[in-house]
Amino acid sequence: MFYDLIIIGGGPAACAAAVYAARKQLKTVLVASEFGGQSAVSETIYNWIGTPEISGSDLAKSMADHVRAYTTDKGTLTMMEGKKVVAVAKTGAGFTTTLDSGESIESKTVLIASGSRHRTLDVPGAKEFDNKGVMYCATCDGPLFSGQAVAVAGGGNAAFEAALQLTEYCPTVTLIHRSENFRADPITIEKVKAHPNITIIANATIMSIQGDQFLSGLTYDKDGTAHTLSVGALFVEIGQLPNTEFVKDLVERNEVGKVTVDPRTQMTTVPGIWAAGDCTDGLYHQNNIAAGDAVKAIEDLYLWIKKN
Repeated sequence: MFYDLIIIGGGPAACAAAVYAARKQLKTVLVASEFGGQSAVSETIYNWIGTPEISGSDLAKSMADHVRAYTTDKGTLTMMEGKKVVAVAKTGAGFTTTLDSGESIESKTVLIASGSRHRTLDVPGAKEFDNKGVMYCATCDGPLFSGQAVAVAGGGNAAFEAALQLTEYCPTVTLIHRSENFRADPITIEKVKAHPNITIIANATIMSIQGDQFLSGLTYDKDGTAHTLSVGALFVEIGQLPNTEFVKDLVERNEVGKVTVDPRTQMTTVPGIWAAGDCTDGLYHQNNIAAGDAVKAIEDLYLWIKKN
């Protein structure tokens, strides 16, 4: 079967795109290894617009159910769940997408909404306390640690902005970075340095994470000496790794692998391919932004299909 569109992903961007594509009666197939994106593991999400609070698992189910509502006998949307895209290639009048199952899908257009994954700490305790104190989103999970001392790992804008945001809930925030050189913007660095509730520990390496059922502290090395720090959470902001390996030889990506898009339309450098959400080089990445990017992409994609 030749589809108008294949959507790759299962997070907010992919689900929003699927709903809008279905409403426009585009013959669409959605390929998702799982639903919910990175937020699926969050205990509580407070900033999904229209919902004061919702668990990550409930949000994932809600999005999946919304998409499934359009997969009726009379609908134009097909879902392929539990499968992963391994390659996309330009062929003939469109594109051929290959899945890990060996199946191939032919489509006129492609929307890459594959999201990204957090670069994780590779130290003892990091896996054991994942989502049990080792957190990856200050916006989503910061309020859960209100009144507690917390730490942030990283030296870029994301880490410094997370530290500032966490001061809204936490009495003390300790930012730990392995170098004395920070990648954050100078203005942001100065704001953090001037904040009375933030302590910066530079030239330090986190060695291990401790706790019982939940994280209760960490050990870091500075100048060859081990130090312990009692905290209720460690927010890891050491970068994102976009899930874009399957188009590495097809579309333009930046130095870390994020797909380059036109911010007005979300089109990539290859006509017929759009991208939305955390897999792109967009300046900001949040659930609501990802969904908005996807809607923008579908609007542009729809007009492109009608013209070509």
